[in-house]
Amino acid sequence: MPEIMFMIKLSNVSKSYQVDEETTFFALRQVSLEIKEKEFVSITGPSGSGKSTLMHLIGLLDKPTTGEIIIGEKKISVLNDDDLSSLRNEFVGFVFQQFNLISKLSVLENILLPTVYSRKELNYDPQKKAVDLLNKFGLFDKKNSFPNKLSGGQQQRVAILRALIMEPKLILADEPTGNLDSKTGHEIMRLLKDLNEKEKITVAVVTHEADIAAYGRRIVRVKDGKLVKS
Repeated sequence: MPEIMFMIKLSNVSKSYQVDEETTFFALRQVSLEIKEKEFVSITGPSGSGKSTLMHLIGLLDKPTTGEIIIGEKKISVLNDDDLSSLRNEFVGFVFQQFNLISKLSVLENILLPTVYSRKELNYDPQKKAVDLLNKFGLFDKKNSFPNKLSGGQQQRVAILRALIMEPKLILADEPTGNLDSKTGHEIMRLLKDLNEKEKITVAVVTHEADIAAYGRRIVRVKDGKLVKS
């Protein structure tokens, strides 16, 4: 069998913040982690453990204070802000607890939003792809609706479609069930699991809930800024 390559690799990564002249706060300390292609990884830990900081680094929303993050053969440390932004747009699709849909835009317009800001030339028709996604996930009849007319589960599905429109290598979901009831939350997790198993999309979910973390085929636990299991 061919070797499974890592999609993103963190090597001895630390993230610190200067509180005052004498005090430095370490959100992460010497973390090394690989996420491989087609994996479903759950990142879990108590509040303040550092899992949100780890998510920001994996999602290329921040750079480490020390250590290196590598995607393929690209070292994040040598990229300028524009290059990092372009790579983030192409590499990762985000799904957030608060959905982060634009209230003044329709469902279809929300899904298309990442393509509007894309700097790369797309090899597909974004409008057609968005409609195909809406059909596939049973939301076509909502394409002209606004977010405030949708249930929480429908809003989160729209957020997932928005993440998929750029054909990302990684779906990174931050507490994706946090604003949903238990039944709807598990429906969203089954959707993410299907994307991983059937579409072979790499998925990383950040959660503090054990039953949600259990959907991952690998669980990474963070405590006091360190990995305690990976």
